[in-house]
Amino acid sequence: MIKKSMDETNKGFMKHLGGLVLKKIDEANYEFTVKVKDIHLNTGKIAHGGFLSTIADTGMGTAAHRVAGDRRCVTINLDIKFISAGLLDDNLKGVVKVLKKTKTLVFINCDVTNDKGLVISASGTWKIL
Repeated sequence: MIKKSMDETNKGFMKHLGGLVLKKIDEANYEFTVKVKDIHLNTGKIAHGGFLSTIADTGMGTAAHRVAGDRRCVTINLDIKFISAGLLDDNLKGVVKVLKKTKTLVFINCDVTNDKGLVISASGTWKIL
């Protein structure tokens, strides 16, 4: 069972995400939400690319961990396309789809949107340890 709020996002560097909430839709589909706060902005006053990359990596990585039977997984490839800006107070929604799980790898896609549309599109590969 997926926890409503992932404990991993409340420790160390991850606590700066500001409360990423992940929800399981079914075995291959997950969603997460997070609100853009002032700490997430770059000097141009838009959501920092590192923040956007981190939420996609965290959402997809947690999904990989869950489909791998709660075994530890690590990111071995992460591709991000920055489509539009995330703004202060935007509620971002990530839609995560597990494409394939093998004995040792998990392949995943993720689209992150705000109320105006697509912000980033990401994909990655996770190694099951």
